[in-house]
Amino acid sequence: MRRTPENRAAATARGQQAEEAVAARLEASGWVVLARRHRGPRGREAGEIDLIAEREGLLAFIEVKARAELAGAALALGPRQRARLMAAAEGWMAAHPGHGAAGVRFDVVLVDGAGRMRRIMDAFRLEG
Repeated sequence: MRRTPENRAAATARGQQAEEAVAARLEASGWVVLARRHRGPRGREAGEIDLIAEREGLLAFIEVKARAELAGAALALGPRQRARLMAAAEGWMAAHPGHGAAGVRFDVVLVDGAGRMRRIMDAFRLEG
């Protein structure tokens, strides 16, 4: 599919709908959503974290990937984007030191065209 402004706008709208659905599911499961669409200290360069949530001291940085099929969503998070997410998370933690007493993790939630979700908990880690 060609990347036209209309296609990008539709993809952005689908992504925002998926993020809202994931946030609602998290809140129904006892998570507190602390931030949505958080940009790192250097704006888009440092990455954007879709959702930041905490439950019982466990802090989760959550990337939502919406695609027609779950398999396609699973392949949409490459090493460069993971590095940008980690940089944004480090900035958020520095600005909010009271969170994550029970641990910190990066989750990925895959959402398909039918609205089905698959959550991959602790999908990747900070290195070093």
